[in-house]
Amino acid sequence: MGAALLGVAMPVMPALAQSGDEQARIRKLEGEVRALQRRVFPGSDGRYFEPQISGSPASNSTAPTTSTTAVTDILARLDALEASLQRLTGQVEENTNTLRGLTTRMAALEGGTAAIAQPSSGPTTNLLPDAGETGSGTATRTVAAPETTPEPAGPSAERLAAVQAIAKPQTDDAGDDEYSYGFRLWNAGFYPEAQQQLAMFVEKYPNHSRATYGRNLLGRAYLDDGKPRDAAPWFLRNYQADRNSRRAPDSLLYLAEAMIALEDTSRACIALAEFGETYPALAAGRLQSQYEANRQKVTCN
Repeated sequence: MGAALLGVAMPVMPALAQSGDEQARIRKLEGEVRALQRRVFPGSDGRYFEPQISGSPASNSTAPTTSTTAVTDILARLDALEASLQRLTGQVEENTNTLRGLTTRMAALEGGTAAIAQPSSGPTTNLLPDAGETGSGTATRTVAAPETTPEPAGPSAERLAAVQAIAKPQTDDAGDDEYSYGFRLWNAGFYPEAQQQLAMFVEKYPNHSRATYGRNLLGRAYLDDGKPRDAAPWFLRNYQADRNSRRAPDSLLYLAEAMIALEDTSRACIALAEFGETYPALAAGRLQSQYEANRQKVTCN
């Protein structure tokens, strides 16, 4: 009996083992099919396709963290760019308003050229010399004769001798020599001779380092000679040529003084306001006394 049972059991055990292997292979194939179906139909309902492998928490949390950090960085950079753009826009608007104000004032100064350069009745005259005029600004202008005592036909012998006594410098810089000679004539009170000499200098040496000094001093030679109408164009010309030059602030202040002498309060106030805004350091420093003295001579709104 034992031998018979042993003989029956021997075929059964391999059959059971073989059946277990087949079941494992079937389950594996079913799992692969489900995985393939999920890959082909990634949006399918979970009711039909059970997940075979769940994602690890570490890998799932890494992507959102990285994405969130990148988005946050982009938003921060956009905020910074918007803030910078707002600041730049504000600066542009401020500069535009300032430039508009300066342009309006300069237009007001230049707009009254006829009133400055001519008497109440008489031919029209330009404030600034035209390109074809000589350095003195009087070669092609038509100016009504001022109501003053006529000049003598020519200088006296004594005056000629006094002028000739003023030595002209002789250095390696011919332009500086011409300016220095004009300065000496002006300093000695020979204003007509200084006007002629300085006009020749600014015409012959327009780009010399002393050109701004020459134009300003030429205006002063006319102003000190009692001719503010002839002085004003040179002061304005020197200021407009280069507002950063050494004598541009002086010329703007002397332009206001010439307007005061011509009883043109409106343009005198414009020039004084322009000086105070453009050169605040000089208004409180080197030119303070002259600036305050001119402001006391007029009443500005």
